[in-house]
Amino acid sequence: MNSLGHRIAKLIETQGPLSIAQFMTIALHDPAAGYYATKDPLGVRGDFVTAPEISQMFGELIGAWCAEVWQQQERPKTIRLVELGPGRGTLMADALRVIRAVPQFLEALDIVLVEASPHLRAMQHERLKDFSVRWSDRYEPADGPLLLIANEFFDALPIRQFVRTERGWCERMVVAGNDGLGFALSPSPTLIPGTGQAPIGGVIEVAPAAAALAQDIGRTIARWGGGALIIDYGYEEPGFGETLQAVGRHRFKDVLANPGAVDVSAHVDFAALAAAASANAKTFGPIGQSIFLERLGIGERRKMLAEKNPDHAFELDMAVERLTDFTGMGTLFKALAIMPPNTPKPPGF
Repeated sequence: MNSLGHRIAKLIETQGPLSIAQFMTIALHDPAAGYYATKDPLGVRGDFVTAPEISQMFGELIGAWCAEVWQQQERPKTIRLVELGPGRGTLMADALRVIRAVPQFLEALDIVLVEASPHLRAMQHERLKDFSVRWSDRYEPADGPLLLIANEFFDALPIRQFVRTERGWCERMVVAGNDGLGFALSPSPTLIPGTGQAPIGGVIEVAPAAAALAQDIGRTIARWGGGALIIDYGYEEPGFGETLQAVGRHRFKDVLANPGAVDVSAHVDFAALAAAASANAKTFGPIGQSIFLERLGIGERRKMLAEKNPDHAFELDMAVERLTDFTGMGTLFKALAIMPPNTPKPPGF
């Protein structure tokens, strides 16, 4: 067990077991040793690769999506463009390269990157130095039209797990012992409505922070206009299984063994996000990433880039295949749009 693991064990000894949500928050965001506070997780030398790092086409299509939504809504003179969890700034840089072709839209933008990691902020600043960009530690509701992008952000928000037992739904907690950190069930059950068909041993994951954020985004967009695009890996209909996972060096790892050294995440419950946002706004999707990108014209974009750079045609083909493969990212990853009420269907949906 590493140093952060020992600190978490001490905290448990002092205050009692932690929920998985509390453990995830510490493991990912501890200022001194948290995963996102201390390292660059992306790329071949990191722990995982995201769609913007696979190909510039991904970010370019999202930039075109934003421009079209802006045009659909009568081109407001000012609109905030927010990206949650912008990584190295690759997606935003690629999106802005397309947006530059629509000068009036670029001039209207107030660009905000929500990023708490100083290390990643420095990389974003370098990549986006030609644009007027500001940073925030957390999402703050806009007081005007909002365009929001969240690619592989919601999967990292903390979850709680509940296990169906003979005595009811008991929360899975993180405990400490002689062998390090482990899981145990709370002695007292929790009432969870609408789960009567779950088998003994079935697991439900809930993400209160994700639902609250989706509701806030929906409330802002319903009032002021704009749109949000959420792309992540997850499921459309909730079931009774667990998806909590840890990844390091492109391999699955033990969730509890080395907190802060590995990425910890869970599959996104898109039905729950849509339900939360629909309290105020209108939602479209979720649909598979393959369908979404194909409708946005990734095939045409690949052809255009290949004609300009024939030596890279094979690389472009491989990137499109990886992003749209029905046995991989094309199906596992899904897109959800949050739009104002009475809005036309957004691009790609």
